[in-house]
Amino acid sequence: MKNLLLLILLSFSQIIFAQDDLLSQIDSTETNQKVSAAFKAMKIVNLESTKLLGKKELYFVIAHRFASVKDGIDGFFGLDNAVTQIKFIYGISDKFNLAAGRSEQAYDFSAKYLLKSQVQDGFPFTIVGFNSLGFNNLLKQSIYPKMKFSNRMVYVNQLLVSRKFSDKLSLEFAPTYFHENFVVNDFQDNSQFALGFGGRYKLSKRVSLNMDYAAHLNRTPTSIYNNPLSVGVDIETGGHVFQMHFTNSQGMHEAGFLGNTTGSWSKGDIFFGFNLARVF
Repeated sequence: MKNLLLLILLSFSQIIFAQDDLLSQIDSTETNQKVSAAFKAMKIVNLESTKLLGKKELYFVIAHRFASVKDGIDGFFGLDNAVTQIKFIYGISDKFNLAAGRSEQAYDFSAKYLLKSQVQDGFPFTIVGFNSLGFNNLLKQSIYPKMKFSNRMVYVNQLLVSRKFSDKLSLEFAPTYFHENFVVNDFQDNSQFALGFGGRYKLSKRVSLNMDYAAHLNRTPTSIYNNPLSVGVDIETGGHVFQMHFTNSQGMHEAGFLGNTTGSWSKGDIFFGFNLARVF
């Protein structure tokens, strides 16, 4: 009888400890979770974000940069003269995207790929690589009779490093190297360096304030160009993101806005624009 009672007590204690173990698993939070959605759109404004498409996703992007609002009513505050880019982006996998785009300024083909993910209670950043090969459409033989096809080529290499600090705030910096085979200013090095900064602050469930800026690090003192500064809003609509912004750059290809920004915020020479993506 005593042995039977002892066996019952031992079994009952094992059940209690097992229940405690299960409850502790329910109450605990899983660590090493990947942090997602630092940015909702593929671009912050002009700068690429660390967002990647999912496997087999296809984006069709239409981007507009209207003329300078400084033109006033004569140019309908820039709406009369728009520069347009169309672009296709495809997710080969969740970690690797390919894109092809065309604007009046450049044809470009690019790859974007995940190197490292931000992890909750772990690695603090998301790191993405971006490489682009472009062909400058503005370099015409009618203007430059000795122009060769190879002179039109532009190479861009970026490292995109972001951190999602909270559900509302995400920041990114983007060290960049780009090379233009032909530059208009003879004093400008063909190989150029820039450091981009950008961020997103969520204002409501569907609206965020976005900003990005890039400092050109070896621009010649005789250059007529400026550093690009852009401010805008993202509006999420049924799984899509509509971006509206003001920027001092009408260029949309990386070399266009990093190296050849013509506008100036201090002079009111800014451009209204938007990015619109359709997901297939």
